[in-house]
Amino acid sequence: MIRLVIVDDDPMVRTGLRLILGGEPDLELVGEAGDGLQAMGVIRDLRPDVVLMDIRMPNQDGLTTTELLLARPDPPRILVLTTFDADDMVLRALRLGADGFLLKDTPPPKMIEAVRTVAKGEPVLSPSVTHQVIAAATGRHEPRRAEARLELATLTEREREVAIEVARGGSNAEIAERLYMSVATVKANITRIFAKLGADNRVQVAMKVRDADLL
Repeated sequence: MIRLVIVDDDPMVRTGLRLILGGEPDLELVGEAGDGLQAMGVIRDLRPDVVLMDIRMPNQDGLTTTELLLARPDPPRILVLTTFDADDMVLRALRLGADGFLLKDTPPPKMIEAVRTVAKGEPVLSPSVTHQVIAAATGRHEPRRAEARLELATLTEREREVAIEVARGGSNAEIAERLYMSVATVKANITRIFAKLGADNRVQVAMKVRDADLL
């Protein structure tokens, strides 16, 4: 029996993972946590075999939590889950010692297989993440970084600040508070950013910022 703990700040994601993994006869969901700080105690008390770890969480992010957990004696296997597959997060997670890295939209059968594989001590990478690692190892990410930085150079300093906050996942209200702007001004800046970068949504802006290594 493989004992699992789910760590994610989104209750809907945790519910989805429970539905995907809970019906498997060899998998036992023994606990969950909504942020990295809570996870430290839950994992200490329950001693799972595998932890499904989100990256972006309040209080303590998944990469920091992974680093702290792997510094403990007899740590669990860590399978990192995220919405994004940006180079910096992939490489940092793997350097820290994470056993696998999957996108959250991975099909359920492959996610179940990944948990079993990681539990056996074998590494797991989703196909897109594998491409990211190969690109980073061979230097093929350099042209993409240069292209992203060239595109972002068309933004004003204020628009650039807003774009970085968008990449960090901030809402319009949160960006307004952090940058001392009105929500209306934030919206106007985002509209201009979309136009200059040829972006249709915030995710595309976030990926350009990450490609440019501005986080």
